[in-house]
Amino acid sequence: MELYKELHAEHGCPLKPSRTNLVFGMGNADAELMFVGEAPGRDEDLQGKPFVGRAGRLLDQLMEEIGIQRSQVFIANILMCRPPGNRDPLPEEIEECKPYLMRKIQLIEPKMICTLGNFATKTITGSPIGITRVCGRPQQREIAGLDLTIYPLFHPAAALRSTGCLNDLREHMTRIPGLLEELRKPAEAPEAEPVGAPQLDLFG
Repeated sequence: MELYKELHAEHGCPLKPSRTNLVFGMGNADAELMFVGEAPGRDEDLQGKPFVGRAGRLLDQLMEEIGIQRSQVFIANILMCRPPGNRDPLPEEIEECKPYLMRKIQLIEPKMICTLGNFATKTITGSPIGITRVCGRPQQREIAGLDLTIYPLFHPAAALRSTGCLNDLREHMTRIPGLLEELRKPAEAPEAEPVGAPQLDLFG
C-alpha cells in the first residue's frame, strides 16, 4: 500500500524518536468494519501490530463471541507511535496522525467504525462528549467524505480494569452483527407516483 510506504518514509510524528516501530494498522483492506483505538502500547510498539497485548486478546475474544474474526476487520489507532509510558496522546500528536487515519478510512470504505475509548471517539466524531455518555449508541457521521455509522465502545483496556465496563462492552458488541446487517440492506427507493395520478395545482 502506497500510504504504508509513505508513512515509513515521511511520518513526522513528534513521537518518532522514542518509538520502536510505527504501528500502521492491520486487517482486511476491504473490511465492512473498522476498530479504532487510542495508541499503541508496549507490545504493539515492539511488534509493530495493533492490539496484540492483553487488551487485544480481549478484543479478539469478544469478536469471536459474535462470530467475527480479526481477518475480517481492519484495526488501527489514532496514533501510530507509542506515547512514552503509555500516557494520553497530546493534541499535536493527534493532529499529526489524524490525516493519515482519514486516508485509511477513505481507502477501506467501511460501513461502520467502532471507536474504542474516549480519545478515539472524540477524534473521530469531532464531538467533546465523552465515551461514558455515548457508548453503545450508534451515530451517523460524515467521516473522510463518507457517510458512516460510528459505534462508540469502551476500550478493552478499560474493560480489563472494571467488570462493569467489561459487561457493557460485551453487551454492546453483541449488537454489531445486527447493525452491519442493517447497513448491508440497499436504501429503499422512494415510491413512484402512480401513472395517471391527478396533478395538484398550487392551491391543492
